[in-house]
Amino acid sequence: MLHSQTCSKHLMALTYPWFLLGLLAIAIPIVIHFFELRRPQRILFTNVGFIREIKLVTARQRKLKHLLILLARVGVVVFLVLLFCQPFIPAPEQQQQAGGVIAAIVDTSPSMAVESENGQQLLDQAIEQAEELPTVYPASARYLLPTATNSLLPAGAFQTVLQQVSISGQARSVASLLDRAQRTPDVRQTFVFSDFQKNTFNLRAVGADTLSQVYLVPLRGKQTANVYVDSVLLDDAFVRAGSDIGLRVRLRNGGTQAVTDCQVKVFVGNRQVAALRTTVNAHESSTIAVRVQLQNSALAQCRVEVEDVPVTFDNTYYFTLQAAAQIGILRVAPPKATAVDRVYRNESMFALASNSQNIDYSRLNAANLIVVEEVAQISPALRENMVRAVNQGATLVVVPPAAGPDAQTTYNQLFRTLGIGTVQWQAAAGTTPVLQDVATPALQNPFFQDVFSASNQRAVMPKAAPVLRWSRSGTDVLKMRNGDGYLAGFPSGKGKVYLFAAPFSPAYSTFTQHALFVPVMYRLAMLSYRSEQRLAYRLNQGTVALAIPVQGADQRDEPVVSLRKDSLTVIPAQRWEAGRLRLTLPATVQEPGFYQVVYNNKILTTLALNLDKAESELTYYSAAELRQLIGPKRPNIQVYEPGTDRSVAAHYKAQRVGTPLWRYCLLLALGCLLAEVLLLRFMGRRQPQPAAAVAA
Repeated sequence: MLHSQTCSKHLMALTYPWFLLGLLAIAIPIVIHFFELRRPQRILFTNVGFIREIKLVTARQRKLKHLLILLARVGVVVFLVLLFCQPFIPAPEQQQQAGGVIAAIVDTSPSMAVESENGQQLLDQAIEQAEELPTVYPASARYLLPTATNSLLPAGAFQTVLQQVSISGQARSVASLLDRAQRTPDVRQTFVFSDFQKNTFNLRAVGADTLSQVYLVPLRGKQTANVYVDSVLLDDAFVRAGSDIGLRVRLRNGGTQAVTDCQVKVFVGNRQVAALRTTVNAHESSTIAVRVQLQNSALAQCRVEVEDVPVTFDNTYYFTLQAAAQIGILRVAPPKATAVDRVYRNESMFALASNSQNIDYSRLNAANLIVVEEVAQISPALRENMVRAVNQGATLVVVPPAAGPDAQTTYNQLFRTLGIGTVQWQAAAGTTPVLQDVATPALQNPFFQDVFSASNQRAVMPKAAPVLRWSRSGTDVLKMRNGDGYLAGFPSGKGKVYLFAAPFSPAYSTFTQHALFVPVMYRLAMLSYRSEQRLAYRLNQGTVALAIPVQGADQRDEPVVSLRKDSLTVIPAQRWEAGRLRLTLPATVQEPGFYQVVYNNKILTTLALNLDKAESELTYYSAAELRQLIGPKRPNIQVYEPGTDRSVAAHYKAQRVGTPLWRYCLLLALGCLLAEVLLLRFMGRRQPQPAAAVAA
């Protein structure tokens, strides 16, 4: 856009000043005026008596009429010329470089589905505001809409693509869209239409580029409540068909108003299994406990529905449940059968394997629970494989042997490698073990959840002669009467290590003959179970790791799986790593729900995908807060607050482009033309006089 004047001190500037050459056309009405003055006029009278009724018009009156007509005609020419010159009043902050590439960032995150105070969705409001941007810039301007495309668009195509923008569960963040716009050459102005949520918007991304102008347009949703499901957790990771499954549903209110009677429904498949009402205060959470059952071992598509209006985009939370497969247990111990063998072989949910000398390390790495029972020495290969398995998520239970120099050395190396704190050996070789009482277990310990109904302090507890003593870095499960630990858990890598203080042999412990032995060993096995698939995933988490066997696939050629939901089928980016499949969720997967992982038309598993819970937190930056965050050191960042009186484009035009005057020039040209018609029609017209009466 070119200007004849760019200084805001001038009263008026012209967009196309070369059209002033059209003022030469003023000579045309002037020449016509002189010819009109010199042209003689002839008046015919049919009756000599009428001559007496003529009002004489002086030469001065005739000249005045012709002069006014001349001025009207000159005015028409002048204002038509100014109309083509596009005059305007310069803005207070005149933009020196207009045109070029204009970037419009429209936030399409799910929170933009919230309604504003006038009942319009924030996304629709953003689209309407962005559609008016071409009215500000010249026809040569190009537009970038990184929300939908990376191509530069003319005005018409830009407005067409805007109409196709919709809410997406995988919407790119405002920061990434800004980075894309700022890396595009010739981008001089960037408009950001967003609700600017406090938990997702990062102002540092806006201020990264100090050369281009950035205009923030905050769109504010109305103040309301918004209850959504934050997460669904299992009380016990080991799920069995036909047994009660404890679920903990965590609700959160991301709105500004409390909800006192919120109805929550839980579905397993199409069957409603629970319904309740709860109260959730603003910006607070509430956890409800639900017990459900699975009828068979098939994967069940479950969901939690919250009845919450007017914000409904996050009212449904999807998750999956499936009965656990057998728990793989590997016992590394001397060849003779022990109580550990008898406990795990009597239950079908355990798959027990025992190794004494020739250890199958592939089975060890695949086991959920590894029980090392009174092994005299830990070989370097066994130690390395056990550490690898624990780091990958396995559970290791160590039952120490009777103290001996070789045992102490190899076990201490294992403990150090696993990251366990200081472990001391108490009993000296050849000494007689002294049995002590084990303390009554604490019911509040999560390890014993749903194991005991009540505590009996008078119950006869087992006895043990500890050979190990450790620091307090672990979590005690069972203690001795003197306060020392008998069974404790230590986190290590992705897994866990449980350490007994005494051997299981009768000389050192009566634990294996006690009624407490079976539930403790069962809990150790059940807590070791790790599901290879989560209950639910988020659409924006990027990648999903799955451990799923693919039958009939050539391992040399990695099988290709697809995601399917209703009529949508996509092939995501994928790679296989150590038997695990890593899927990258494609951008076309935008809606929450259940997506089937398919290989050769066979469903391998089903994923439950949900919206990012950060989108449900309806706390926004206001225009005043954004200005305060920006501060005076970022003059290239401006905040425009859309009002009811004018749009953002009109606000920008008044502040940066100026006030156009061409409409006024058009009206004045039409006014001069009308004045000429009226002058020719009425000025100097002879008024007829009434005829005199004639006597008979």
